[in-house]
Amino acid sequence: MRIEEELKLDFQDVLIRPKRSTLTSRSEVDISREFVFRHSERKYRGVPVIAANMDTVGTFEMAQALNRYQLATALHKHYGEAELASFFLKLPEASAVFYSMGITTEDYEKFCRVKKQVGDAIAYVCVDVANGYTKSFVDFLHKLRDAHPQITIMAGNVVTGEMAEELVLDGADIVKVGIGPGSVCTTRKMTGIGYPQLSAIIECADAAHGLGGLICADGGCTSPGDLAKAFGGGADFIMLGGMLAGHDECMGEVVEQDGARKLRFYGMSSRTAMDKHAGGVANYRASEGKEVLLDHRGPVENTVQEILGGVRSACTYVGAHKLRELSKRTTFIRVARQLNEVFGQS
Repeated sequence: MRIEEELKLDFQDVLIRPKRSTLTSRSEVDISREFVFRHSERKYRGVPVIAANMDTVGTFEMAQALNRYQLATALHKHYGEAELASFFLKLPEASAVFYSMGITTEDYEKFCRVKKQVGDAIAYVCVDVANGYTKSFVDFLHKLRDAHPQITIMAGNVVTGEMAEELVLDGADIVKVGIGPGSVCTTRKMTGIGYPQLSAIIECADAAHGLGGLICADGGCTSPGDLAKAFGGGADFIMLGGMLAGHDECMGEVVEQDGARKLRFYGMSSRTAMDKHAGGVANYRASEGKEVLLDHRGPVENTVQEILGGVRSACTYVGAHKLRELSKRTTFIRVARQLNEVFGQS
């Protein structure tokens, strides 16, 4: 047993210090990014925000809506082969839509069958597991990279710099960072495992960038200001679940409660998700997610405008003309937790 004494931070522990700026309007800020991925060598240009591959959020409808704003979507992995093939064959060429998969033999064989039907229409793949520290996950990443060298691979989740480095060297173009920060994730409560998300982003970004890799901050963002902090900490992409949930483009049961329309939203390790997709919680494990009811929020475009407007505004406060400049212009100020609670930022 050992204890790390170094301070680790979450989004609510900091604010961004304002700096002198020559910007006169938020409209002058370019919040798109351009990347050339280390392994696939594909070029990307877009707004680096990704809808999470949760079955209530990572939908075909969400992908179509976000594509209009150059945002990306990681589709959930429970669509059928015919549905996936039909969708990818109709997808506009410049779209950033991730095919999501686990690491089982069935997952890989399903991917190969869909890929055979659609060819290069699948340009992005998200290899998603709860625990990115296992040998089986790394072995699968090698297998996928060797078989499909031209595909851009996002893989995770991890939270430490040394594992981010390993995944980049093992074939990941983008390392997915985050264990336990999601709004409907209970991994920290159920297992005691986790890492404060802002520190995880800072440390993993430093590690991945040194090798030419990129990171995607996955979980913990509850407001546009949190996205600004994540980008300021070095995140290249940000994945959103709860912030995009409850919209017209989402799937999930609609519930009437006290005369209001609600939508069910749940973690993919929750009992609800496992009952739906795996026939229940296996007798050797426990649920590590929860279910909540969200107010119906209408079209996602309104939320997208709020998110992008908030990030643009953050850039103007620190003088960043482009999103890629934000991390270089960011100075974090630590804020006492007690003050956060007083001002409702907890």
